[in-house]
Amino acid sequence: MTTTLYQRLGGAQGIARLVDDIIAAHLHNPLVRTRFENVRDLEHLKKMAREFFCAGAGGTEPYTGRDMLTTHKGMNISEQEYLAVMDDIVGAMEKNGVGEDAKKDVIAILYSLKGQIIRV
Repeated sequence: MTTTLYQRLGGAQGIARLVDDIIAAHLHNPLVRTRFENVRDLEHLKKMAREFFCAGAGGTEPYTGRDMLTTHKGMNISEQEYLAVMDDIVGAMEKNGVGEDAKKDVIAILYSLKGQIIRV
């Protein structure tokens, strides 16, 4: 029996830890720090990120946020910022002991969304 990406990421609790570590990394990353320091409601951002990861990984939690294009429209996110965020996500997965296959799956999903994030 194969396990879902959701299960390989540790379910809702594992994803919540990942999101906390990802946001903390973003807040320390000089390439994207100001974007996250200026978020009005960081807890709401974390909630949306948890929902997005859970739903996208095959969990039963619904995603109640906006689509990626609407969310990032007008932010003019550069390729460099996008890669910095990806690096933070990979670092958080490594910190949390996420397996190589799960890391590759997350990277592939996030990479598939880049056209809805970069310079939109």
